[in-house]
Amino acid sequence: MRYTRILVLLGILSITSFGNAQESPEFIKYKNAYPDEYLARLTSQRLIDISLKDNQIKISQTIEEEDLLLNETAQFATEESVEYSSFFLLDKIEAASLVYDGKKYREYEVTDFVRKDELSESFYDDTKSVNFLYPKLQQGAIKKLNYTTSITNPRFLSPVYFGNVYPLVKQKVEIVVDKDINLRFKKFNMEGVDVRFRESEKRGRKIYTWELENQDAYDLESNGPSPKTILPHIIPIISSYEDKNEEVPVLNGVKDLYNWYYSLIKDINQEELDDELVAITNDLIASKTSEIDKVKAIYYWVQENIKYIDFEYALGGFIPRDANAVFQKKFGDCKDNSSILKEMFKIANIKGNLTWLGTRSIPYSYEDVPTPAADNHMILTYENEGETYFLDATGRYLPLEIPSSFIQGKEALIENGEGDYKIVKVPIVPADQNLYSDVVNIKLDGNSIKGNGTLTLTGYQKSNTFNYIENRDTQEKLLEYYNSFLRKGSNRFLVENFEEKNKYSYEKPFEVEYNFTIKDYAQSLNDEIFINLNLYKTSINAYKIKEDRKTNIEFKYRSEDSITVVFEIPEGKEVTYLPEDVSVDNDFMSASISYKKEGTQIIYTHAYKTKKLILEKDTHEAFRKSLKKINKAFKEVVVLK
Repeated sequence: MRYTRILVLLGILSITSFGNAQESPEFIKYKNAYPDEYLARLTSQRLIDISLKDNQIKISQTIEEEDLLLNETAQFATEESVEYSSFFLLDKIEAASLVYDGKKYREYEVTDFVRKDELSESFYDDTKSVNFLYPKLQQGAIKKLNYTTSITNPRFLSPVYFGNVYPLVKQKVEIVVDKDINLRFKKFNMEGVDVRFRESEKRGRKIYTWELENQDAYDLESNGPSPKTILPHIIPIISSYEDKNEEVPVLNGVKDLYNWYYSLIKDINQEELDDELVAITNDLIASKTSEIDKVKAIYYWVQENIKYIDFEYALGGFIPRDANAVFQKKFGDCKDNSSILKEMFKIANIKGNLTWLGTRSIPYSYEDVPTPAADNHMILTYENEGETYFLDATGRYLPLEIPSSFIQGKEALIENGEGDYKIVKVPIVPADQNLYSDVVNIKLDGNSIKGNGTLTLTGYQKSNTFNYIENRDTQEKLLEYYNSFLRKGSNRFLVENFEEKNKYSYEKPFEVEYNFTIKDYAQSLNDEIFINLNLYKTSINAYKIKEDRKTNIEFKYRSEDSITVVFEIPEGKEVTYLPEDVSVDNDFMSASISYKKEGTQIIYTHAYKTKKLILEKDTHEAFRKSLKKINKAFKEVVVLK
């Protein structure tokens, strides 16, 4: 489950300033200090109280915040929402606007709090929210919010962040804990951050205090790493507590986390399986002779027939629903899809293991953070001849050998019965398994191009395309899509017709054969013709990096692109200039452009391959130089006379 304060981040809007109140000294001070920011958090205080009562850990959390609005977008910051759930009960909430009247700040309390269920795109989970409006907000006003929550499960202590996308003027975090409770802290990104820490004891209770002042805003750039890899934070972890001189484990290590997880799943699927589900499974595997072919048949059926919907309700966010219920409703979340997959495997006498893991947005290992903060996803794993397969039935069109792109490189916690588990790493899919190959034959028709091509896609390139086209259910819609997807040369590119092969196949490459024209593409001067055979430039330029980029860049997957253009030299013309071949090779990618004349044809090839998922900050300058070299080569033309 999650606990989130929703804060709408506003863009810079060109509007007329409103409100004629005289500016306060606080506003003048912080507007000068942070001229480009829309707010400054003047105060952030969090008090977490952890106590032991009747052999139960009780946790309360009080949060106080004051935000100074620094520009005209204040009128759009009136809406506020605080979420809560069965794991994070909302006990108390107060809010007010402080508006400067030329002499002092006047307080206007929020009196109307509206509670509502939070609806996902599909249906209801148990997250609720309190919604309200701050009155009389204007530039220079202060938003004040105080609320208290109870954390109902000691495993769900939230991370504490010392930084955000806005500047922090003053922050204080205090954790007070009974001496019989063993608490430890895991630090992340805290190097170079001036956080003052002290530890004390009062009346038999331990007190941990962190204080921070004047922390600048963090810039979370697009296509960057998860904020969890950038923002400084700590994760408090309750290891155990003492009861009657005996230590009771909570989260001492991975073993404790696994034991709790296993206690939630051990009693699912106790009912006799639905006869229809059994019949469908047996029918799927009837003609299959090998176990791995049976696995594929079942896995692909679940991907196609059980719709993924994110649905959480209390511990339902951690406990898979029974396979019968998932089958009858034909939808489920990641745990539900894994549940029905496992039971269908059982029908086929195949072993599958429920598996927890975090997506790439979560940077923690299980050893470092053996808490529910380390993961947010469940799949099924299957082993065959020493190889582990990672089956994520929430995806569509994923072949057995390829895991979801967002779990590549992540640790997977695999169950194998009570007290028995192992941790393995999900592989990163090689670039050559995610292929985009386009082979085209072209000839001149005046200054226009007529051509035909064959596009071949595999891996994530293929599954992503299938997801794009599955709702384009007419030839007209598909033609519109392919005119965009296959575009090359110029915006006058036009697909005339196309034919798809192996559409929606899990195992075979997807192919699109097409005919096209590009009007007025070649240039003529006197008796010379100039033609640029670099028809395809878009993908590699997706890797352009701004000069002021501060963080790493992350990509969804490694890929390989191969472009071949076979140009028929017009009768009576000779090649008077053929560009030189160019290649670059760096830690992140390799790329090349080459030309070869064979008889009456010029064969142009452009290839590039990405080697890593992350383009590190310290390699950006060298990478820019490589990209500049390739882009210069893109401008080269073949000359005919």
